Amino acid sequence: MNRDPHKAVDHIITHAQEFANAKAKRVFLEEFRKSKKALLMKQSIEGALGAQERDAYAHAEYVELLKGLRQAIEIEEKLRWDLIAAQARVDIWRTEQANLRLEGKATI
Repeated sequence: MNRDPHKAVDHIITHAQEFANAKAKRVFLEEFRKSKKALLMKQSIEGALGAQERDAYAHAEYVELLKGLRQAIEIEEKLRWDLIAAQARVDIWRTEQANLRLEGKATI
């Protein structure tokens, strides 16, 4: 485990845009899912709304969209936890430095 706080901060800076892109993709897919459902319901030959909805949810394109959403969430969560861990490393370093200062004062 690298304990250098500067590298942890560099990690946050380096991966912030990647995290932002992953989150944007996930949110887009969540919103697009609603549009896709509406488009697939419109394509259905069924007259009843419930039957149209069933057809939309069962459609291969909708299932593929859900798989993409699952992957987008997985990527976003991995990046999020990496960034949280990097921030925690900085916080740990900060606490260690404060403790060292206190120890130095106690021995004087």
